[in-house]
Amino acid sequence: MWGFESPLSYQLFFLKLNYNNEVELETKVNNLSDYLREIEVKLSYDEIKPIIDEAYKEERKKIAIPGFRKGKAPMNMIKKMYGDSIEYRATEKIAESKFWDAIEETKLTPVNVPKLTDIDYKGTDGMTFKAEFEVIPEVTIKDYTGLEVEKLTFPVKEEDIEKEIEKLLRSKADFVEAEVVEDKNYRITADLQRVDDEGNPLAGSEPAKDMVIDLTEGNVNPQIVEGVIGKKVGDTFTFDFEDEHKHGEETHKVTYHYIGTITKVEKIVLPETTDDFIKDLTEGKNESLEDLKNEIRNSYKTYFEQQSEELMLNSLLSKISENNEFDVPPGYVESVLKRLIEYEKENAKRYNYPAPDENQLKKDLRGKAEWNAKWQIMLEAIAKQENIEVTDDDLKVLAEKEAEQTGIPVDKLVKYYKDTNRDTGLLEDKVIEFLKNNNTIKEIDAKDKAEQSKNEKAAKKEETKENE
Repeated sequence: MWGFESPLSYQLFFLKLNYNNEVELETKVNNLSDYLREIEVKLSYDEIKPIIDEAYKEERKKIAIPGFRKGKAPMNMIKKMYGDSIEYRATEKIAESKFWDAIEETKLTPVNVPKLTDIDYKGTDGMTFKAEFEVIPEVTIKDYTGLEVEKLTFPVKEEDIEKEIEKLLRSKADFVEAEVVEDKNYRITADLQRVDDEGNPLAGSEPAKDMVIDLTEGNVNPQIVEGVIGKKVGDTFTFDFEDEHKHGEETHKVTYHYIGTITKVEKIVLPETTDDFIKDLTEGKNESLEDLKNEIRNSYKTYFEQQSEELMLNSLLSKISENNEFDVPPGYVESVLKRLIEYEKENAKRYNYPAPDENQLKKDLRGKAEWNAKWQIMLEAIAKQENIEVTDDDLKVLAEKEAEQTGIPVDKLVKYYKDTNRDTGLLEDKVIEFLKNNNTIKEIDAKDKAEQSKNEKAAKKEETKENE
């Protein structure tokens, strides 16, 4: 299969590992697949005897045999009666300990929890054990440069800025009692009564009293807005509410009828946008209405640019991923999934959210975990192929910037970065910058793109009809 080194099936690596310059440990690594490894470790009796002897001593303290005080039974009797179980449990501990010693010497890095698959204890002839584990597969990434991706642009609309200004003004609005609802710029208080098809109060249905309705809110039923204009206190209006829900595969619609009685009418009076008002509204951050508009405009621009960049990167990385199919170690995916779940739990605690359901999180985050695991493998492979790395100078530059903001010494920040694997994030930044510089990014207006997609769907639909 392309994209991988070409190891022979079950290719063997033989190593002689020396412990304390006394006993040699024979280790063999089998390549079971592109990412699955089996390590076979042979231990001499001299290597394991001290550990087994210690296990007997510990177990002896717990064993009570008739005729002897607890912990005082002769060792030869203990070995005769319990030797097999004691020594087997000891060999499990030996395997766990020596596995990591062997792994360190082989320079392999398991990305999942290793699984002990076999222990063969041969008494004075020593023991052999086998364990399986996953590693990041050695892949060669192809077709990751010279691609073309679209970057949607979202122009800031003046109408959006005006809406934001209006929201701010409404937060400081006065409500002045009035005789008649003249237009939408009013707020009414009303009692709402559910009625039957003939307009009679529904049996057993109590009216909802003193419901405050701001006619300027976009989610207000249009029938209410139309029905109350020109009305005054004591007048009534009618409106319908349609509820749509599913029963299995079927969709059910139910219409509810209401009569409202107006009990209060208030005109919404917005404050004048004087410079003094704007200063007070923004706590001195803006000197005038134009300043406030510019701030809102810049906020929209920053947000849209971030969204545009994120969508473009997702598109680019997805294309590279589609060009490079390989098996991602399932245990690695599980490890990433576990970290994502822990992150969500920590966030819930930090912001006092209800504790999330772990089973639901597993379902919701599995796709993200699969993508993150594959991207991490591609990231490291591209970095290796392009000789991209994070140097101490890179960490120092970052530390100098943050030292100015935090007052923490540069050397302490650099040490902190190394201890917390900050270099991993910097490597990703460098690889992404490389990909952006070596692929063609075509900007296109989001509105034009939506219109283009609409026309393409219409054309495809028409073509389907003609073929039928």
